[in-house]
Amino acid sequence: MDRLSVEEYRESDKTPLVVVLDHVRSLYNVGSVFRTADAFRLRGICLCGITARPPHPEIHKTALGAEYSVAWHYFAETEECVVWLKKQGYIVLAVEQCEGSTLLSSEFKVQSSKLAIVLGNEVRGVQQQVVDLCDGCLEIPQYGTKHSMNVSVTAGIVIWELFKKLKVEN
Repeated sequence: MDRLSVEEYRESDKTPLVVVLDHVRSLYNVGSVFRTADAFRLRGICLCGITARPPHPEIHKTALGAEYSVAWHYFAETEECVVWLKKQGYIVLAVEQCEGSTLLSSEFKVQSSKLAIVLGNEVRGVQQQVVDLCDGCLEIPQYGTKHSMNVSVTAGIVIWELFKKLKVEN
């Protein structure tokens, strides 16, 4: 299937997108995000707060080895991570339903070649103090009775949409 080796992956050009996991408690969700990040060759993942770090068997169960290919960093506080990313020139966007959020659809235009998205805890979402530090909020339009989705599903949707925009618009 002409797949890259881990070494080839690490040396390859990356999509200029970083995922920040803000206190994500499920190790299976963490592993799933690693696997999606690998699929779209993201620059990396930032694991913050209580978010588990590799190596861990439950992360590996859903990551299937992507935790070895995708670069990752750990921060005790998500705010520290957001500041670090901004210093590197990233536009940091919380994926959250909030006043003034931008719908992740044709409404959202990529304004930078370096993006980071913050995904929050499965119950509480992105911490308000983190939202306040971000450059804006992205929201996935939802039309049912529920107004939230699993964090790894959300990651897949947002990563795919931003991947398409970054590849076409830059």
